[in-house]
Amino acid sequence: MLANGATLEYKKSGATAYTKLEGLKEIPEIGKDPEKVDNTCLADEVKQYENGIGDAGDLTYKFKYENKSATSPYRLMRELETSGETASFKETLKDGTVTEYDAQVSVKRTGGGVNGAIEFNLSMSLQSDFTITDPA
Repeated sequence: MLANGATLEYKKSGATAYTKLEGLKEIPEIGKDPEKVDNTCLADEVKQYENGIGDAGDLTYKFKYENKSATSPYRLMRELETSGETASFKETLKDGTVTEYDAQVSVKRTGGGVNGAIEFNLSMSLQSDFTITDPA
């Protein structure tokens, strides 16, 4: 499946509806890598491990840079970063798979050159687990 058609929406605490963030160009890997915890006893012949808590790693979305209006994703996400508020996010893939989570954000505008598009990176600091809803 192609990533084409994927969307990212957000809502601030207390809001009832999500707002779509326009200009999404790239989505990150979604999932967790559990930490491998050594739980070997003296009587064990080989090391014994258990899965610990998961680490989602770096979640960075890439967007087209556009800053012409107060509702541009670049401005909205910078305001969210400045406030330090945790928001809810909803990523929807073209097949209808929905991933929801809460995060704090940081925004970084990329550089550019001749015939190079300027973009911005939206990095997530995860504040909840993922809720994944499969398509009907």
